[in-house]
Amino acid sequence: MRIVIAGAHGRIARRLGRLLSARGDSVTGLVRNPDHQADLEADGVTPAVLDLESAGVDEVAEVLSGADAVVFAAGAGPGSGAARKDTVDRGAAVLLADAAERAGVRRYLLVSSMGVDLVADGAQPEGVDEVFAAYLRAKLAAEQDLLAREGLAVTVVRPGGLTDEPGTGRVTLARHADRGSIPRDDVAAVLLTLLDARRDGAVVELVSGTTPVEEAVSALP
Repeated sequence: MRIVIAGAHGRIARRLGRLLSARGDSVTGLVRNPDHQADLEADGVTPAVLDLESAGVDEVAEVLSGADAVVFAAGAGPGSGAARKDTVDRGAAVLLADAAERAGVRRYLLVSSMGVDLVADGAQPEGVDEVFAAYLRAKLAAEQDLLAREGLAVTVVRPGGLTDEPGTGRVTLARHADRGSIPRDDVAAVLLTLLDARRDGAVVELVSGTTPVEEAVSALP
């Protein structure tokens, strides 16, 4: 397969890139910072320097041409304000979708977040600071935009709290899951298995559990 990963220097994305490249898949990683190119090359990933906050659709579509799937794993990151939550976590995901449609790439995996339902219909959840609420709103808006597109086969993965603990290979993957955490290793493993299984169209929540990753993905409706 040829896979394009947006936000390719992120901690989930790098894990996924290494898994894909290690088994011989062709992986292109979109990064904003040219200083990150060497890290991707060391992972076996071909870097493409593009700022998804300013790039045009045609520019991104050119990079996506010939891909089997795209994965959006970008994010504004810690320390960013509400405005960048919107321009990256929503706007960049939408731009990537526009470019995928233009390039004829149908499969799109979106890494979202548990908790987006808390801000549905404009709700303001108690005990959640405004920047994190803006992040959840941006993720939800991206989900809604992508899932409405008939030209894309979108799978949305909503992980719980992310950790850098070693992966266990066992997860809970369901339409609704109890709040919990999950190692980034296991998120990457689930994304890899979803790409292989061609499970398109699901919206699933993901936390640590007892079910082996391949079995959990196979059990999805």
